[in-house]
Amino acid sequence: MKLTAQYVICLQHMCNTLASLGKLKKPCPKVHERVMEKRQALHFLPVLAVASFLVKISGSSSLRPVLTGPDLAFSGPRVVFHCVAANVSPPVIYELIKDGRVRIGRDRDFQGGQVALFPIKVTAVSEGSYHCRATAGGTREISNSIKLRVVTPPSYTRVTSEPFPPVAYEGSRMALSCDVEMGSHLSYSWFFNRKEITSSTSLPFHFVGNKLLVERVTPEYAGNYSCSAWSSVNEIKRISSSTEVQVTIKVYVSKPEISFSVHKEGTGYHGNVTCWSTRGSPPVNFYLLLDGKEVDSATAAQTLAAWFLVVVVPELDMGEARCRVKTENQDLTSDPVNLEVVPVGGNVKVEVEYLYTADSKLTTARLSCHVSRGTFPYISWLFNDSVLPSESHPDSHIQPILPHIAFADRRRSLVLTKLSPEESGYYRCRARDNYNDAGPWVESAAELVQVTVNSMSQAESSTETPPSESFCMNITEAVAIAFCCFVLLILVVGSACVYKMFENKQAHTNSVPANSDALQSELTHQSGGNMADTTATDCDVQNQITEVTV
Repeated sequence: MKLTAQYVICLQHMCNTLASLGKLKKPCPKVHERVMEKRQALHFLPVLAVASFLVKISGSSSLRPVLTGPDLAFSGPRVVFHCVAANVSPPVIYELIKDGRVRIGRDRDFQGGQVALFPIKVTAVSEGSYHCRATAGGTREISNSIKLRVVTPPSYTRVTSEPFPPVAYEGSRMALSCDVEMGSHLSYSWFFNRKEITSSTSLPFHFVGNKLLVERVTPEYAGNYSCSAWSSVNEIKRISSSTEVQVTIKVYVSKPEISFSVHKEGTGYHGNVTCWSTRGSPPVNFYLLLDGKEVDSATAAQTLAAWFLVVVVPELDMGEARCRVKTENQDLTSDPVNLEVVPVGGNVKVEVEYLYTADSKLTTARLSCHVSRGTFPYISWLFNDSVLPSESHPDSHIQPILPHIAFADRRRSLVLTKLSPEESGYYRCRARDNYNDAGPWVESAAELVQVTVNSMSQAESSTETPPSESFCMNITEAVAIAFCCFVLLILVVGSACVYKMFENKQAHTNSVPANSDALQSELTHQSGGNMADTTATDCDVQNQITEVTV
């Protein structure tokens, strides 16, 4: 194998170039310009191949283009990418490539070190991965890549609800969504009655993406809701706000109740059936059922009550009435009531009950009026034959007869809230039909309520015992006193008899001689009669003394 001189010189030049770049650890061997042995040339070929490869690497790595530009941008305005390859001999050709295949722009640097500019108008299709390709001296290299994300500002923001329309029952789940017609990279803010729902006030609200969730709604969360959608680029915000949406929280209707009243018109009578619920959200539909059949209906739009007129005849059972209430998800029925009107009559009675405090102080008295017959009785009370209060002038400012009274249970009970001697007297009640002002009265017997100063003093005493205990104590004390008197009487009578017997015996002993037995027996015989007389006299004296003692 023969090598030409030109080829040897070329190899020598390449070796010297690598040595000058610091790519060789040893200096290049000197080659004779005219003569070279075949074996020496063959040993030098691998060195030349490696040198050629290193030259290629060294030339390409020297470009090193760098791409700078935004990674986030609003859709609409222009953005600029910059590309430069430092320390490269001109000319240098720069190209901006998107997604590795689409060339966006091309620029040339004829002076060296100049930055290539690539302005682009950002649209939705501008999002992607960008890199710069630099070419110089037959060498081409790719720069770093930048992934551009296009931010679309929000627009046409609105609040939608689930369920729709935004009406939910207490205890149910409610979800509100902040929807936009267009927009990307969005964040959301929620407002309740124009106050932002923050992390400190978020309970029981939950934020999930663009949704505001309430797992169990209650009536206090009814109100106006709105939202704002916004996106941010380099601390610049684009905000779009919705209009307010009114959320209604309905309360479930309670079981309906029913009542029945009667009024007189001319010579006839009409009944009024009232249906109502104590809680719930209108509107609701009420139905009147008579003996299980629907006879009338009404819609309560503002309140939770409805009224129905029925025909009634006194002392005639007109059937069984019920109220029924319906909503979109409820159907409830009341308890029954009989449409029967019984006139007031029979016996009327007053019962008195005294009320004590926990420490046995008498405080009030309650009088109850019991009417044995009548569906709609009107009760009136009388004190010493004076009506309480004045029914002829109910609105007058005249001083009432008894200032400390109160009525309860539709005037069936009269409560004397303060007991004093002024409240002492006779109380009666009377009753008539409340639907007939001209109807006859049925009166009770008078009941005496007596409050004395002593009873008031005892009532004010903290050591007062209840009446039952006081009664028991009085009986016990009476029995004890009687027993003591009886024992004392026995002792007095017995002592008097013993004393008299002892005195008579001693007087008789002193008057009789000790040695005269006959005389003694005679005297004894005579004294027997005298003794009997004396004893009788003594007993009489004792009886007299006993009577005086007792």
